[in-house]
Amino acid sequence: MATRNRNTAAAAAAAAPPLHHRNRGGVPALGKQKAVAVATGRAGAMNRRAPLGDIGNFVSVHAAEGKPQVNRPITRSFAAQLVKNAQANAAANKNAAIPPARPAPRLERKAPSKPPPPENVVEISSESDQSKTQSESSASSVRSRKKVINTLTSVLSVRSKAACGITDKPREVIEDIDKLDVNDQLAVVEYIEDIYTFYKTAEHESRPCDYMAAQVEVSPNMRAILADWIIEVHHKFELMPETLYLTMYIIDQYLSLQPVLRRELQLVGVSAMLIACKYEEIWAPEVNELILIADSAYSREQILSMEKGILNRLEWNLTVPTSYMFLVRFIKAACSGIKTDKEMENMVIFFAELSLMQYGLVTHLPSMVAASAVYAARLTLKRAPLWTDTLKHHTGFRESELMECTKMLVSAHVAAPESKFRVVYKKYSSEKYGGVALRPPAKEICK
Repeated sequence: MATRNRNTAAAAAAAAPPLHHRNRGGVPALGKQKAVAVATGRAGAMNRRAPLGDIGNFVSVHAAEGKPQVNRPITRSFAAQLVKNAQANAAANKNAAIPPARPAPRLERKAPSKPPPPENVVEISSESDQSKTQSESSASSVRSRKKVINTLTSVLSVRSKAACGITDKPREVIEDIDKLDVNDQLAVVEYIEDIYTFYKTAEHESRPCDYMAAQVEVSPNMRAILADWIIEVHHKFELMPETLYLTMYIIDQYLSLQPVLRRELQLVGVSAMLIACKYEEIWAPEVNELILIADSAYSREQILSMEKGILNRLEWNLTVPTSYMFLVRFIKAACSGIKTDKEMENMVIFFAELSLMQYGLVTHLPSMVAASAVYAARLTLKRAPLWTDTLKHHTGFRESELMECTKMLVSAHVAAPESKFRVVYKKYSSEKYGGVALRPPAKEICK
């Protein structure tokens, strides 16, 4: 106890102001000063450590004129009182200098039942109600400032978008058309997007051109006759769909590179089908069967010789994306994840085979022809919406880009019942294909 008293006396001596300052403004009696000095001497003799300096737990309170200056420790209640007095003085000065402003309109928000305390506000137990009131007011002011800042940011964002002509559009909804085939290994779901990205790039290579100007004896009407016959032969032999589209590609590509006589046009078609069957079919038709189907118009040697000539002229490049490759993917997107929609599928294939007879579509990309067949089918079946975000994503075409091809396909559908080339119309008027060719054509798009 004696040691504690001595240390307290030493601290008081260190914090006391010099003698010439104390004499100026009302100081303790001289006897007390001597007692402090004696205590200081004894403490210095027993402990040679230097006294502690100011550690920030004392505050100087400047008194009014005629009153002494007081140093006292900062307690919680005293600190709260100082902060309250400072805020009251600042508020009074602000109100006196600045007139009260009209509060800015704020968006009404439903307040939570018990809002969480702000991160920068730490709740502590106080010794008086004064400190509780101060902490609650500071927390409410922080929350109110956050509301104003968020509201201002949202308002400025809306104004900036409006000034730039940007409007908030609903996000595109793209369905996962492969979700039903995840467990099907033949669907190659992991690689399907990369495969069709490659097809999109490869379809620009080795494309037929507008070759009718270079053909002396071949006309678009003669090509339509040949295509009608090829579709009929393909149907009788029950060949794969890929074989039909590859056959027409070989014919158009060869006619783009080589002038052909009129009497040899059917020979080109027979040899092209033979090549396509060898490429696509497991059991390809024999040459003798093709001779019979052509009514023995050409010999075996002529067919094999033309086969060699076509392959050499095409440089044996038969691995190309046809419109049927894109049809498979686009039909899947048109059905919106449904496992089977036979009516939609048959209608799309009907328009795709009509496109094989249209010379005006030879120079168009296979993906565009396939997308136009899907659009014409949805138009005919009155499906809504006509062009979804899923179709736009997988085809890569907007609705406006398909209008030209779609009009040609719908016009062919309108003319099919009275046309001389009715193989496709009869084929898809049967019950096997749901009679989709008998559906009323969408004539409104042709206007």
